[in-house]
Amino acid sequence: MEQGTLEYKVKTLPFSPGVYNFLDENGTVIYVGKAKNLRNRVSSYFREKNQKGKTGILVRHIKDLLHICVETETDALLLENKLIKQFQPRYNILLKDDKTYPWICISNEDYPRVFFTRRKTNDGGSYFGPYTSVVTMRNILDMIRRLFRLRTCRTSFTEQSVRKGKHDVCLDYHIKNCCAPCIGEISKDEYNVYIGHIRKILSGKATEVLNILKSEMMKFAENLEFEKAQVLKEKYDVLATYHAKNVISLHIPNTVEVFSLLHDETDDFYYVNFMKVSDSIILRSFTREIKARVDEDEKDILTTTLTDIHFSDLNIGDDADELILPFEIDFDFNNMKVTVPKFGDKKQLLDWSLRNCKLFMAEQQKQRSLIDPDKSVNVLMNRMQKDLQLDVEPRHIECFDNSNIQGTNPVSSCVVFCNGKPYKRDYRLFNVKTVVGADDFATMREVIYRRYKRLSDEAKPLPQLIVVDGGKGQLRCAAETLKALGLFDKIAVIGIAKRLEEIFYPDDPIPLYLDKNSPTLKVIQHLRDEAHRFGITFHRNKRSKGMIHSVLEDIPGVGDKTIAKLLSTFGSVKVISETPLLELQKIVNLDKAVKIWEHFHGSTDQILDGKSDE
Repeated sequence: MEQGTLEYKVKTLPFSPGVYNFLDENGTVIYVGKAKNLRNRVSSYFREKNQKGKTGILVRHIKDLLHICVETETDALLLENKLIKQFQPRYNILLKDDKTYPWICISNEDYPRVFFTRRKTNDGGSYFGPYTSVVTMRNILDMIRRLFRLRTCRTSFTEQSVRKGKHDVCLDYHIKNCCAPCIGEISKDEYNVYIGHIRKILSGKATEVLNILKSEMMKFAENLEFEKAQVLKEKYDVLATYHAKNVISLHIPNTVEVFSLLHDETDDFYYVNFMKVSDSIILRSFTREIKARVDEDEKDILTTTLTDIHFSDLNIGDDADELILPFEIDFDFNNMKVTVPKFGDKKQLLDWSLRNCKLFMAEQQKQRSLIDPDKSVNVLMNRMQKDLQLDVEPRHIECFDNSNIQGTNPVSSCVVFCNGKPYKRDYRLFNVKTVVGADDFATMREVIYRRYKRLSDEAKPLPQLIVVDGGKGQLRCAAETLKALGLFDKIAVIGIAKRLEEIFYPDDPIPLYLDKNSPTLKVIQHLRDEAHRFGITFHRNKRSKGMIHSVLEDIPGVGDKTIAKLLSTFGSVKVISETPLLELQKIVNLDKAVKIWEHFHGSTDQILDGKSDE
């Protein structure tokens, strides 16, 4: 599997929402699809069961693929809708004619209607959407009708026909759901004021309408027109519960180019993502990987890449009005407007671009690990050595954890990681022998001594790092034991405290705090959690075994086979204790039956003398 092939691209896709484009041998988009999980969805096309029928025909024409990662499934759905209308792919049937997703339309009439439609046409009306949820769209329409009581009928009338009285009211007027413009109950100018408010609400400017309603309400109140003020207050309350921006994910009316930059410090690569957006449609998106040269910083990388993309043969910047960048750079791009957004739709668009950058970087790292698995391990080991300030790379790490309940059944576990991964064949469990009660410090001394005394005596390899699950006390005990064994200078030892994930060193009161996303911290947390899981499982099994058999094992002459036979017959120790002697004698011999009876009830003299009712 070579890097850059179709098979390789499919196997390194991210497990995130997005849109994928299939291309033929000429580079033409032949299919656009959306996915909640890009890797799983695209991989499904190339399974054997999909090599026949319509899907098989599509798969045989696929020569390449492109993908765009988005934040949510809703964003993927909207982007898929726009790309299908833009490219008109041969193998896409749905979404080409705008019938799938609903829109809210304000008709082009003297007294406009506000209604939903699945067909967007050039009839002069204003369209808002598309909406991914019909329920959300209908809720918005209901809110608008409650606020403004607009007409819903399809009757065609003009201001002139209204003056001539050619129309009659319908049922909506009588039930107070319509302001009856057909009979002149409301003027055309006043009706169009309502329409203006609705346009602002659907455009995400509900705050402006709220301010207008509040201002008018206060004027009516000052003039003692409280009934009119109350009507406006009810409208204000309804609108206040509606949150703006439920229409589309982003509102970018002009043509903009977006550039984001990310630095992978581990491999010293830079990643620059480019997105071209026109009228809220993403026309193009791709990410470039750039190996940093000496003395180049982020501004140099972004300027060089932006210039190369913007003025190359791609010819993608001729009609752009604005550049959206993560920071200012010193370059004049033909007097184009340059914006470094801090909030709003443009900042959201920049974050979206950066997300694509991060996912592409993760893909490239995964590809490099597939080609050279040892390299990724070497990078991790080198990173851990630097983060933990060690003399050597921690290729072999061992972690200890103690388990007990109020001092009973004390055990300890030792888990082993090689090259950052669990090495389960070397896991060890310890039954604590010399410690009485709940003493974590003494327990740690015992298991550390037993483990490394044996490794030293048998001349087996020692770990480069020991991790102790606990704070300063457990760490001090481990360090003192290693000193007693003469191994303190040969093995690094640290402790990790759970509350704040603090890393402690021997004889250093100040802990080390690692970034929560640090690979080093994740490995140490994995070690700690694995040691706890391994130890607590052993402790529970040991405790359960003791609770089940302790009572019967106290009876002299009763062994494991007899106990198993009794439990399989009677089901529990309680039933055995209440069973008559003669019934016990049917399962075991008389001697054992007498011992069991005496253990629970005392002497059997009366029974043997025949004086018992039993």
